[in-house]
Amino acid sequence: MTAFSTLLYKELLRFWKVAFQTVLAPVITAMLYLLIFSHVLEERVQVYPGISYTTFLVPGLIMMSMLQNAFANSSSSLIQSKITGNIVFVLVAPLSYLEFFSAYMLASVIRGLVVGIGVGLVTVWFTELPLLHPVWLIFFTALSTGILAALGIVAGMWAEKFDQLAAFQNFLIMPLTFLSGVFYSIHSLPDFWQAASHWNPVFYMIDGFRWGFFGLSDIPPATSLLVVAVCFVAISGFTLLLLKRGYKLRH
Repeated sequence: MTAFSTLLYKELLRFWKVAFQTVLAPVITAMLYLLIFSHVLEERVQVYPGISYTTFLVPGLIMMSMLQNAFANSSSSLIQSKITGNIVFVLVAPLSYLEFFSAYMLASVIRGLVVGIGVGLVTVWFTELPLLHPVWLIFFTALSTGILAALGIVAGMWAEKFDQLAAFQNFLIMPLTFLSGVFYSIHSLPDFWQAASHWNPVFYMIDGFRWGFFGLSDIPPATSLLVVAVCFVAISGFTLLLLKRGYKLRH
């Protein structure tokens, strides 16, 4: 496991050496979202009985920040390595495709978790957040960030330049996260958009994660966990298949 641990250490150092950009900046962004939306909607919107809008908003912001940064970590690392040419040093190392996948995914999950903890620590100044089901939070955090980390690996392999990676993020990842119920409950939407939201896997990540705090959600948490788990297995399997074939890495 020496090769795996070395690659993991390299990936952890990569984002930690520029923590101002990779950790602090997303935390500040989430804080700005919280300040703006809570100021505008705090007195006008109440989603769950007895829970203020600011409190409702915090879990969604934490999960959204974790997902976006898990994706950004693996995708940016791969595209940078491909463009600069240093990916060859990883490819010639005695690494199996499973070790390659695990190192990139775990580093991305850790970055997402660090950002999520940072957002959570900042938001304690604005609201008190209950924590009713911590075990469920662990499952949803691990599976959800793992999914986005795997998607980041796929995007990093597919993209040949930064513009393509930006398109992947702006036209797929960003809409999925912003239209997943971070800032609202889907029950406030018209019937058509409620039905459309159920096709968004990120909705299940947000809703299940929020249930871990409040014990309240738009759909049963077991359903959310099942959908997230199936997505994790499917996307991880697809990513491993691409790595095994050397898609846009060895060929």
